[in-house]
Amino acid sequence: MINTKINIAGVEFKNPVMTASGTFGSGMEYSEFVDLNNLGAVVTKGVANVPWIGNPTPRVAETYGGMLNAIGLQNPGVDVFIERDLVFLKQFDTKVIVNVCGKTVEDYLEVVEKLSDQPVDMLEINVSCPNVKEGAIAFGQRADCLFDITKQIKKVAKQPIIMKLSPNVTDITEMAKAAEAAGSDALSLINTITGMKIDIHKRQFALANKTGGLSGPAIKPIAIRMVYQVANAVKIPIIGMGGIANAEDAIEFMLAGATGIAVGAMNFVNPYATTEVLKGMEEYMEKYQVSDINQLIGAVK
Repeated sequence: MINTKINIAGVEFKNPVMTASGTFGSGMEYSEFVDLNNLGAVVTKGVANVPWIGNPTPRVAETYGGMLNAIGLQNPGVDVFIERDLVFLKQFDTKVIVNVCGKTVEDYLEVVEKLSDQPVDMLEINVSCPNVKEGAIAFGQRADCLFDITKQIKKVAKQPIIMKLSPNVTDITEMAKAAEAAGSDALSLINTITGMKIDIHKRQFALANKTGGLSGPAIKPIAIRMVYQVANAVKIPIIGMGGIANAEDAIEFMLAGATGIAVGAMNFVNPYATTEVLKGMEEYMEKYQVSDINQLIGAVK
């Protein structure tokens, strides 16, 4: 008998497999392919205090080994999310992690407060949003900004918080330490890496926004390196993501130090990806006689 249960900040998950925010909606579109009851958690698309229309199109482009997106966190706002998406997710025996975004600290706090009495297990705070007051530098790109927003959210949050770290920084461990010092209960990393694509035939940018976030298998080696660095710099748990396509990738993240893992871009390629990853992880445990999945966390030093 193998144990796949993990614990993050006092929340018990039946297994470490989650969905990466922005790649799974709130599970509605995928529920005909995937039994959401089998997942450790559904991590929702970003939710803001008011509806966001997102960026102009085109806003997705395929690249070698991945994809670029500049969706701009289009979402219907927290009120619609509570009435529609949360009602849907409540039917399933899986943990619900809501990704929260905003343009000012006040925006984030409004969403966090509205979710305080809702059936939500954890909050993932997307600090890659441009901080309007700081000249559109993302909250997650300066340690002092990250510390400040984490501390303020922690004061009002009723659920444990996960700060989602941006890889677009010089030193990821500096950011991780700032979030930990401010009281974050866990970390998730990595978010997308800023990239660009140019159509040589039209001689114009492939994305209307010019730049976008690169995700998919191409970014996995960078994500593994960053998870390993962070795991050795902080004591709080990590949810690892970035290019996970199969069980081997997921196990690699756990060996690097992740407690949970999230499948992102691969959901677009293969809607069954999450359940296939979980099955493969269980087969790996049986093959190598790993009785408890927690034995894998940070096993490679």
